[in-house]
Amino acid sequence: MQRVALLLTLLLPLTALAGAQKYEPLSASVQAALSRAISDQAPPKSSFLDSMEAIDWLTEMSRRLEKRIADRESRLEFLRAVHYEATRAGLDPQLVLGLIQVESGFKKYAVSSAGARGFMQVMPFWIRIIGRHDDNLFHLRTNLRYGCTILRHYLDIEQGDLYRALGRYNGSLGQAEYPNLVRGAWHNQWVYSSSRVASR
Repeated sequence: MQRVALLLTLLLPLTALAGAQKYEPLSASVQAALSRAISDQAPPKSSFLDSMEAIDWLTEMSRRLEKRIADRESRLEFLRAVHYEATRAGLDPQLVLGLIQVESGFKKYAVSSAGARGFMQVMPFWIRIIGRHDDNLFHLRTNLRYGCTILRHYLDIEQGDLYRALGRYNGSLGQAEYPNLVRGAWHNQWVYSSSRVASR
């Protein structure tokens, strides 16, 4: 019985909750701003404030993610990219990890029934609207860049209301299930405070 429940939990993000952002017409200025935000530039060496913060965060998040992404180097590359793209978009990296957990179950090549792709389940119409025709939504940094930029856009539209922004992100605005699942994953699995801060 427990195995069946576990299996359903693992499959659920790919079937019932995967992203289906809805196309909404954008003004030319918003379209241009979003296009600039996703334009690909090589990231700096680190998005962390200092090397100790990087070591602490990567060590802890890697430990938590180990059962989902087995290969250590792939896991660290993923975590560095999440931290960079989330920070770049003004998002909490742990929130983004919670969203990815619910959207794709950390499956790089996840495709929803609506056609959303990758870790953050980005709908392909975003490429046409704000990207370049050859952008690959299964590419790690591209998927995270789009997903974080889109969530930031929805947060801006909703004046910082995370509940409504998450609803827009999933295409379920006004329904509690998805925002509550993301917030639950974020707070129960990914909340992090530095041991250096906690010991002060």
